[in-house]
Amino acid sequence: DPNFLDKIITGDESWCFQYDPSTKRQSMEWRGRGEMHPEKRPLYAQRHDKVILLHDNARPRVAKPVKTYLETLKWEVLPHPLYSPDIAPSDFHLFRSMAHGLADRRFHSYEEAQKWIDSWIASKDMSFFRRGIHVLPERWEKVVSSDGQYFK
Repeated sequence: DPNFLDKIITGDESWCFQYDPSTKRQSMEWRGRGEMHPEKRPLYAQRHDKVILLHDNARPRVAKPVKTYLETLKWEVLPHPLYSPDIAPSDFHLFRSMAHGLADRRFHSYEEAQKWIDSWIASKDMSFFRRGIHVLPERWEKVVSSDGQYFK
């Protein structure tokens, strides 16, 4: 399918609250048992005949209630190795780029941090986000050629 990459929806989260997280452990999101991610793109899904979801296969996202919900949406779930930030566009593209802008930046309030993040995202054009998706085949090839080893 020549439009395969254009059908992919992906997402993730990272903490950014008045400091620059320096480790993966510090930037983890804590969720209650069985708690699902909020639905972010219902309009996108309605506009397209087929959505392919790319997520990291972490336990909260492969729990039975989540799988059942995804089946009701009739979305295809793209196979993805568990906890593989080297092939998750949010990690290798979005958060990495955002981290450069956040380096040495301190916020005095939640609102200030939110305003900066909203402004940063709004400053990126569609091609920025597309690049993160369109380099996936190259990164998948690296995973195969490195026998599954992590790379940056």
